[in-house]
Amino acid sequence: MDMKYLKDKPIAVLGGGAVGKTCAADCKLAGKEVRLWDAEPYAKASLKDLDKTGILLDGVQRNKYCFERSGRAFFDLVTTDIAAAVKDAGQIIIGMGSWGHESTFRALIPHLEDGQVIHIFTDNFGCLLFRRLMREMKCDKKVIVGGWSSAPYGTRIESIGKFQFPHVGAKYRAITLRGAALPMTDTDAFLEASTYLPCMDAVTNGDGAAKANTILDVDFANVNPVIHVPATVLGVSTMENWGVIFCGHDKTTYSMYSHGLCPSICEVQYQFYNEEIALAKAIGVGCPEYKYEMFFSRRSVLTQEYMGLDENGNDNVVFPLDQPSNEGNTGPNTIHHRYMTEDVPIGCKIYHDLGAQYNVPTPIIDSMITLSGAMHKKNFFAESKYNLEYLGINDMSKEDLLLYLNEGIYNR
Repeated sequence: MDMKYLKDKPIAVLGGGAVGKTCAADCKLAGKEVRLWDAEPYAKASLKDLDKTGILLDGVQRNKYCFERSGRAFFDLVTTDIAAAVKDAGQIIIGMGSWGHESTFRALIPHLEDGQVIHIFTDNFGCLLFRRLMREMKCDKKVIVGGWSSAPYGTRIESIGKFQFPHVGAKYRAITLRGAALPMTDTDAFLEASTYLPCMDAVTNGDGAAKANTILDVDFANVNPVIHVPATVLGVSTMENWGVIFCGHDKTTYSMYSHGLCPSICEVQYQFYNEEIALAKAIGVGCPEYKYEMFFSRRSVLTQEYMGLDENGNDNVVFPLDQPSNEGNTGPNTIHHRYMTEDVPIGCKIYHDLGAQYNVPTPIIDSMITLSGAMHKKNFFAESKYNLEYLGINDMSKEDLLLYLNEGIYNR
């Protein structure tokens, strides 16, 4: 399918957080027509004065090829009207945490138009939910729905306390991301569409998008659960004592990567990853391949996303555990952070449920859910709305699941 028709079409970005704002600024600085949307009541703060100030994009933007784009971007539309944001848009970026997916998808679906391409950064089972809601809402528009293993950047909004500046700083830019559409038959068109998305330029002009073999492959490629959860749960003592018992009085300087990771936690991350491999193998989908030693670095397996691999398939750059490093982003500073509140009840919980449905034990993943729940005084197994029924794939045989993932044939 020729996707050149997207070249001069507007781009709609849904989400007023760090990823949404960075994607929007990046696309606008590349000369595209860009509309930025966020939902009420969040927009009152997230979009405040952006029509006047625009967004300043800068930061180190580290990557193997030194791709960089910086400047102040003024958008063509800043709005809380989703219909206006997506009207006649060629591509729609969903750039937000997963807890915002359902409400945004429900608001978006009635306004979809034939030929639009939806990109979910990070997918985190978003495509499965999107297609379930399209069926439920009886939407038959001919759109491509796809997701990515991560956002195109490690990025943060500049802030002091609760005050947020109209300024995003990208710590790094990905040079490759894993992507797929649901169904898989749309994937080639989806990947081609990404070449007309300027926020993916470092990928397109870097090592390129990696074609996953299904959208579940993309979800297993999301490194957030395997990196964030063991490091946050098992490193909670250092995190909570930081800026209280030691290291001055500034909790915001704590970094899970720089101060939390250690050989024992990295070992747990590797065993967590092995459970993901077992799940993918049992279901019959793909999963990224990481060598054991890749986990024993202060950036874990994330490094290759922006620094790539050498000719022997090893990390081009390693940040040794026995040496200090400020390469990683700061945070989390509390257990009430997305590294727990999103990655446990969504990422870990769905892995657990897939294991239960397809008879794959997940003791390490389950232990992370149990310990996180104890800290939050919750039972994430019982209380998380994210389960296989929520995604529309409960009680599916492996054969029916693969038929759905690959061809879009939904036998229920």
